[in-house]
Amino acid sequence: MNKNYTDKEKEYFSHVRLDVISLLPPVPLQKVLEIGAGGGASLLYIKENNLAAEVMGVELMPVPGSYQQHPSIDKFQVADIEKQEIDAPEDYFDIIICADVLEHLADPWTSLAKITRHLKKGGWLIASVPNIREFKTLSKIVFGGDFRYDVKGGIFDNTHLRFFCRKNILELMRSGSLSPVYCKPNFLLKEIPQGKKRRWINRLTFGLFLDFLAIQYLCVAEKK
Repeated sequence: MNKNYTDKEKEYFSHVRLDVISLLPPVPLQKVLEIGAGGGASLLYIKENNLAAEVMGVELMPVPGSYQQHPSIDKFQVADIEKQEIDAPEDYFDIIICADVLEHLADPWTSLAKITRHLKKGGWLIASVPNIREFKTLSKIVFGGDFRYDVKGGIFDNTHLRFFCRKNILELMRSGSLSPVYCKPNFLLKEIPQGKKRRWINRLTFGLFLDFLAIQYLCVAEKK
């Protein structure tokens, strides 16, 4: 296992992704699989708020003191999805969540094809992916001449293996049996102080600088 993961703070794995959860369709009997489920906080929120009838999580490593084994979570598998199979039937889940996961994979294209085998036809893949075209990131590279990884996280997180612009994210969403439904910017309004300012700048400029303002993209793709 990559030591960079074991060195991460517990909070890294315990965040409820309300931004991602807000994209779930209001279908209470749906089955939800989360890849990169961390400590299971988002799955527990989904289940206990009756947003799904069944939830399953997959995470690279056990997280002590987390919700991974909480009785409300129907199943939790500790596995490396690039090396191991997901312990669930194919064509089973209505929703698969990959929140800040694809950028951590050596081959996200092959892994996404494997993951979506477990998605029903007409089911949704919901993904959040960092945007390397964001202006502070570009400034660091272009003007600072610096591509240094950061142990504190962010776009230069030291466990990120792949980097995407919006165009590349959509290409990834079109791979295999998927068809993009939409891909919207995430300004991380609660996580960063400038989030609301970025959103207003985007509105005032009619989206002209969207790709430079978005920290990441929240995307939904449907299985054909």
